[in-house]
Amino acid sequence: MYPPESEKSVSHTRDVTINIRVQPNQLDLIDRAAQLQGKSRSQFILESAYQKAQNILLNRYFFGLNELKFKHFLALVDAPPIPNQQLNALLKTKSPWD
Repeated sequence: MYPPESEKSVSHTRDVTINIRVQPNQLDLIDRAAQLQGKSRSQFILESAYQKAQNILLNRYFFGLNELKFKHFLALVDAPPIPNQQLNALLKTKSPWD
């Protein structure tokens, strides 16, 4: 699912600059970690931020359940909707593309 198709062939030319202010101890820690991985500070920060962003987005779209909870989830999804005012209003609303 991620990255989207449009991002799979990422250009090596970077068009946007990101500037951040950090405390000296934060910079030292980042530099030490980047050095251990054989990366520049910029490479390390960009890869770390990109991975964190992917994890956050994936956590919103993927969740794991054990077998019992998954069966319960399927039962809820497969059950007919419980009528309520909001659902009735939604079903009566004309779609923008109609």
